[in-house]
Amino acid sequence: MEKKGGDSFRFPGKLLFLAVFALVFMTLLLRDRDRNPFISTHESAQNQYTSPAPAPACFLLDPNNSSVSMEPEMKTNEGNSQSMTIEEREEASENVDSSATSYPPEKDDGNKNGTSSVETKVCNYAKGRWVADSRPPLYTVGCKYMQRNWACRLTNRTDFAYEGYRWQPIDCKMPEFEPSDFLRRMQDKTVAFIGDSLSREQFQSMMCMLTRGEESPDVEDVADKYGFLQLIRKGAYHHHGWAYRFRSTNTTILHTWSARLCDRNPINATDPNTLYAMHLDRQPAFIRENLDQINVLVINTAHHWSKTMVNMDKEVMYVNGTPVHDRFLRNIENAKIFKVNNIVKWLDSELASRPNLQVFFRTTSPRHFFKGEWNTGGKCDNLVPMTRGSEVLAEESSDKIVAAAVQGTRVKILDITALSDLRDEAHISHFGHKANDCLHWCLPGVPDTWNELLSAQV
Repeated sequence: MEKKGGDSFRFPGKLLFLAVFALVFMTLLLRDRDRNPFISTHESAQNQYTSPAPAPACFLLDPNNSSVSMEPEMKTNEGNSQSMTIEEREEASENVDSSATSYPPEKDDGNKNGTSSVETKVCNYAKGRWVADSRPPLYTVGCKYMQRNWACRLTNRTDFAYEGYRWQPIDCKMPEFEPSDFLRRMQDKTVAFIGDSLSREQFQSMMCMLTRGEESPDVEDVADKYGFLQLIRKGAYHHHGWAYRFRSTNTTILHTWSARLCDRNPINATDPNTLYAMHLDRQPAFIRENLDQINVLVINTAHHWSKTMVNMDKEVMYVNGTPVHDRFLRNIENAKIFKVNNIVKWLDSELASRPNLQVFFRTTSPRHFFKGEWNTGGKCDNLVPMTRGSEVLAEESSDKIVAAAVQGTRVKILDITALSDLRDEAHISHFGHKANDCLHWCLPGVPDTWNELLSAQV
């Protein structure tokens, strides 16, 4: 009997021990619950959303990035937030180029998570100043790719102070032009300048910059490949364009004429005195037919949009395949705006499926005819640089037509208008000519700067 009584006493003791042990374990478990990440995963997603517990600030830091700031977030102009260090705020307030930031911008996720990515700041190369530069020009006046009448050192001009300046952007550093670097970046690519005679000046400037004005066996004339040499009356050859290939990098630089960027064809092909249809809503045939082969396209149109020039070229404006009768479009300035917007819209649609193509619309090259027009005695006799200032501080382009057309598109603006407008002393003027040329520029000269801006942006 004693044995049975002893066994029954010990059994409840075991139960009591187990109960005390369980109670202690649960107490410890509940006390450490908030500090154990594995236990917290058992909370429901609904509870985490409706009553979130604020995490300590240190949990927001990347332990592998010691430069992450613990500053509060700042609001952007659009109302989205982005984390900025003190140094970055100072750089932003001083308009420093975004390339100076200590880390690259975050990748844009399309704002799917309600947060904004950091936008890369685009340099405004047109905002800056002309500064004195003692370095010699980028090429010699003997450059074979340059028209002789544009080489002012070969005329009776004796003052060449216009050569002693370079353009310096305010918000960013423009890299010094280096031919080998440009050709390396353009390896197996084609750069096309399409527009008027100012486009031809830019093309010739680029060819001279790339060769330093010296002949080289590396450069091959490939104009025939594009049909630029065409037989005309009396067996003579007439240039419709120029194209050169650099054998070492398989880079092609070309120019072809299209002053108004319109498709143009004779109304009556059998009549030698026929008028020509200028289709405002059709793109130049060369661009349409060769866009697949072009990697960098630089276009411009400006000075040929006048009633006088249209009549001289015996052209009739067409839209939808018929002559323009609309009073609004018959105004030449309105027709120009229509054309600029039309070609930008078309190129933007083409760029959507051509990731290897870049298109630049160069703004208007300014004219400097004073005391009259080109045909009424206008002159540009000033030889002193910067008489009207040396800085451009405006954020927006002074070519409102091109700026408005490219806004919101993939077509980029090559803004040269305001910076060139300060250089009225750098035109060909009356040197070597019977009449004043206050439209075209001396080479070497201002168009070289246009190409430096282009090189910095491709």
